[in-house]
Amino acid sequence: MARSTRKPNDPKKPLYRAPVRIGRIDSAAIVGELRQLHELAEDGNIERMPADEELYGALLYLEANSEALKNEEARRTSALARVQLWEYLRERADIHQRRAVEDARRAAVEWSDLAPALAVRAPSAAYNKALRLRASVIADTEQENEPLRRTPEAVLEAERRASARAAAERRVTAEATRRHALLEPVARRLVEHRAGLDDDDEVTYWLDEIEAVLPNCQTPTQFVSLQTYVRALVRELRKTERGTARPAVTTEDARLAYAAAAELVTEA
Repeated sequence: MARSTRKPNDPKKPLYRAPVRIGRIDSAAIVGELRQLHELAEDGNIERMPADEELYGALLYLEANSEALKNEEARRTSALARVQLWEYLRERADIHQRRAVEDARRAAVEWSDLAPALAVRAPSAAYNKALRLRASVIADTEQENEPLRRTPEAVLEAERRASARAAAERRVTAEATRRHALLEPVARRLVEHRAGLDDDDEVTYWLDEIEAVLPNCQTPTQFVSLQTYVRALVRELRKTERGTARPAVTTEDARLAYAAAAELVTEA
């Protein structure tokens, strides 16, 4: 009987079981809650506890002064939170160590010099550890909820996808900025000449929304909101014209602003 041959694994294919990660948390808020537990327990050393943002120092303090918590539930809460925060710190350390390695390589530091700093014995081991750091960081930032093989092929493919997403986001932002430069003055004219537009409740509502967002319209998200509001206003004005068989504007300035807005939203 012929023996079945095992197909080699695709080095770029994700693993089947995703690792569990703490991810992003508000560590300062958690430390602040633990500080309150120690204050309620009348911890005599609480004044020495580092600031909430100084995570490593705060964890060392909480460990050294854990006996100050006399209530069993408080001790349990604090211990669990400390476990979570140490794991979070471990994950964050991968990100920052990876950046340090990249800075070192850009500064022409050889793998042989990085080996002792990475606590390994050979340049090849330093390279592989740096690769694992890259894989860990990518897994933390990837939008797909998939684990990442720690192979050169998988890391490079994931970095290629991340680069493509970043480029796409930059294109979207650039296009939103370009369209906003055209739309913003039109939106201002619509608000300026709103008295010449139909005063239907829906028209008034969208004009109010446009007027509210205009003064602080600076981010791509706000650009999109302004475009959405102008498009909705044009839609309501057209609906009014169809329903009443009369123009939705009463002045020439309002007509010009409406026509410019209609042309812009049609192009979108």
